[in-house]
Parts: sequence; structure tokens; C-alpha cells
Amino acid sequence: MDIRFDDKVVIVTGASSGIGKATALEFAKSGARVIVHYNTNKSSADEVVEQIKEMDAEAVSIGGDLTISKNVDLLIQKTLNSFGTIDILINNAGSLVERQSIESMDNELWERVMDVNLTSVYLCSKAVIPTMKEKGYGRIINLTSVAARNGGGPGAGHYSTAKAGVLTFSKSLAKELASTGILVNAVSPGVITTPYHDRFSTPEARKMYANNTPLKREGTAEEVTYGILFLASGFASFILGETMEINGGLLLD
Repeated sequence: MDIRFDDKVVIVTGASSGIGKATALEFAKSGARVIVHYNTNKSSADEVVEQIKEMDAEAVSIGGDLTISKNVDLLIQKTLNSFGTIDILINNAGSLVERQSIESMDNELWERVMDVNLTSVYLCSKAVIPTMKEKGYGRIINLTSVAARNGGGPGAGHYSTAKAGVLTFSKSLAKELASTGILVNAVSPGVITTPYHDRFSTPEARKMYANNTPLKREGTAEEVTYGILFLASGFASFILGETMEINGGLLLD
């Protein structure tokens, strides 16, 4: 199965590291022109762009806090200025921000986690719809989490709730846009070797997660990316509102 995205324009949010970086690189390998979005880590995003250019592919880095509407509008406008269109949106940007129990967290932290993980998905998805509808084609892939299904680890109630919102939003948007040529799906990673877990999970917790996974290891960012590329491709033309679980068997339905 040779998945190609020749001349397709892809926005990958949160693409300076982790799953977002791996996704940007794989799309570029498959012929896409890539927008490498970042929030604060410009130098890392620029490094991803350089890696893509070394493949003789096209990429541009664009920064901005996607919880703010005007920054989302700028992302879309700069993408159109650079490449003329938008074919695929990968809503990958998100963060746990800080582990806190529901009892101890303040409203500001709750709202920040909701904005970073859920509101940003809403804003970016809404912003690309007009361009995609005009051409009668589009793919939106949202990143949720196994935490959306199992409630997450200690101090992650805000994050798991936000990611559950992403899962439900994906289904709702998929039905809303089905007649327009825009397909919406989601990918739900389990425990993946990324800077996210370097920051928010202890080595002991990661070992426990791995031991509780039938494959007895963490996944790689590339293993998540393969699912994203499949859902964005023509091979997934009859898949709509689906959430692909990529968790090594940590959660089995």
C-alpha cells in the first residue's frame, strides 16, 4: 500500500516535537507540502522544516497560540499565502499542562487545559472548513487519547475530559460535514515515547504503563503517524467519524 499526498497541503499543529513532528516528516516523505505549526518552540519547528527541505519537499513553519482566534486566522491566512490551499488538517497540538487532582486544581488550570486541547481543535477545524468546502475536498484528523476512554492517570482528569470532548467533537463534525467532501476522523494514542511523557510521567509510571500493555512497551511517534496518514489517504474514503485506537492493546474493546 503506497500512500501518497503529492501536492496536497497539510497543516500539522504542534509539529515541533513528538507525534506532530513525526507526522509532518511522514507527510513530507509522501509528497505533501507541510505547514509545521508551533506555539513557542520556533527553533525546533525550523529544524523540522530544514529536515523536510533536505527531502526536496516543501515546508513552512508558522507560530501561534491556537487557543486565540486571531492566531488561528493568521495560521490559515499564512498557509493560503504560502501554498494557495488547504487539503488536510491534523489537530495534534495539546498538553496536560500540569497534573492536579480535581479537588486541588483551580478554575484557571481547568480552563487552560480545555482551551489547549479542545477549544484549539474547534477553532482550527472551523477555520479550514470554508476552503475545504469550496474545493469539495478535505480531511480533518484530530488527536484524542486513550485517557478519553479510561479517565487518564493521576492528576489528569482535566486532560482526559478535554480529550473525551475531542473524541465526541470529531463524531459530531464528521456527521455535519459528510455531504461536503470533508471527512473527519480521530486517532487515539496510548502511551507513546514522546517529550509529553518525559515531562508529565515518572519512569516508574511509564514502566507500569508498558507492563500493562500486551505488547509490553511504549509505542513510537511513527507508529501513531502511520494511522494518521492512512485516515488522511484515499484508502480511508469510506471511514467517517471513527476513532483509531493506537495503544498496543492497553485498551481493548
